[in-house]
Amino acid sequence: MASAEWLTRRETQAILAALDGARRRTRAVGGVVRDTIMGRAHGGDIDMATELLPDEIIARATAAGIACYPTGIAHGTVTLKLGDTLAEVTTLRRDVETDGRHAVVAFGTDWVEDASRRDFTLNALYCAADGTLYDPLGGVEDARNGVIRFLGDAGRRIAEDGLRVYRFFRLSASHGDERLDPDGLTACAASVGRLDHLSRERVGSEIMRMLALPKVALTFAVMSEIGLLPLRDAALRALLAYESLGGQSATTRLALLAGDDLQVLQASWRLSNDTVSAARAIVHAAALLADDKIGEAAYRHGEAAVEGLAAAASLDHWGLARLSEAARVLGATVVPPFPLSGHDLAGLGMAPGPALGQELARLERAWIESGFALGKGELLALIER
Repeated sequence: MASAEWLTRRETQAILAALDGARRRTRAVGGVVRDTIMGRAHGGDIDMATELLPDEIIARATAAGIACYPTGIAHGTVTLKLGDTLAEVTTLRRDVETDGRHAVVAFGTDWVEDASRRDFTLNALYCAADGTLYDPLGGVEDARNGVIRFLGDAGRRIAEDGLRVYRFFRLSASHGDERLDPDGLTACAASVGRLDHLSRERVGSEIMRMLALPKVALTFAVMSEIGLLPLRDAALRALLAYESLGGQSATTRLALLAGDDLQVLQASWRLSNDTVSAARAIVHAAALLADDKIGEAAYRHGEAAVEGLAAAASLDHWGLARLSEAARVLGATVVPPFPLSGHDLAGLGMAPGPALGQELARLERAWIESGFALGKGELLALIER
């Protein structure tokens, strides 16, 4: 641990020093410690736990010239920024009351008590400024073995925060090689039907993070099997096929899951318009490519046609020969700008309105079907007057 890049960083050591890290009153915790033990890169913020109260965190950091942001002050969290390093520092806590969404907490100085309120064993790990590892609840072996295990009683952990069900599946996919702890899975299955109170945005965020993982199809299949995430069998087969091609795009996976039901998923998971638009472009591109309309897919959807190709191959279970040939043609396709506009037709006396738009669309179709070969003069000669 002592040689970890994030720990030897000057900024990290300065933050720990300001917060009495030498006396081990502030320690790194959670993901960054877990990932270091597992030999995985950790590019996110550094979570820290501390015996100091929020006001003292702010006072000490300010005195040391470290920027402070009270991002979660009610729950004891202050975000510190020094250079490019961000640290989320949270005072040790214990739960006073939980309702599955929100917790009433009390601050404390007991490290074991703080560890006991966390979600999974491999997240209840702490690291001091000198690299000393603290494992109060036996999570280090689970981290080394990629076991995602709830701390204590899994049902109780879920009752405290229902979103832990989705985190269980996400971490099992990202850090557990899609292996699911039996006790955890049983508890998650028992919770299905009792999670309607969860914020759609938070659920959607977890799902999108899962969709961006290298492998997730088998995990989604289990989530569907227990009724947590009802999915069509065809969508699950397409996900597996997409992964077998090496695909890892969250947007393409969303397109494969949703098909024509993107609006439904947008409402269910509060997805952004940009995310849905990008997925819709892949859906439409895949439909064109399934009909071998490669040029039209490239023209109408640009870069989305590349992922559309992978989506089409996954949905229709293309053989390698067809996929390779389609990829070759798509890569060689150069799409020029459509040479006509409404102004050209209006200049010939056509009145603005639906009829002009329909004629322009007909000419565009002729141009596409010519392989983009027809020039402006040839297209104008095709106008139906």
